[in-house]
Amino acid sequence: MSSQSVARVSTESGQRLINRLCKHWAHKLEVDAEQGKIVFDGGLCLMNAGENVLQVDLQADDDERLELLKGVVASHLERMAGKEELSIHWQ
Repeated sequence: MSSQSVARVSTESGQRLINRLCKHWAHKLEVDAEQGKIVFDGGLCLMNAGENVLQVDLQADDDERLELLKGVVASHLERMAGKEELSIHWQ
């Protein structure tokens, strides 16, 4: 995969967000909640929960697909976070 981006999200609920996202997408995508891995068509999302931080690594076949996946993953993270406000900045 040629395009990639990383976001470090401040949260105390990193593992919960990983579990919720993987469970949400498990019915239509290949997921591995233990590894924080979600395989999209033309892309890959790897998540890792640390102390007060969730790291999200995105890889995609091209820049256009990467931009699409960044929006999809960010919007789903925000939805899964519920009342907790997340600040997601891709690098």
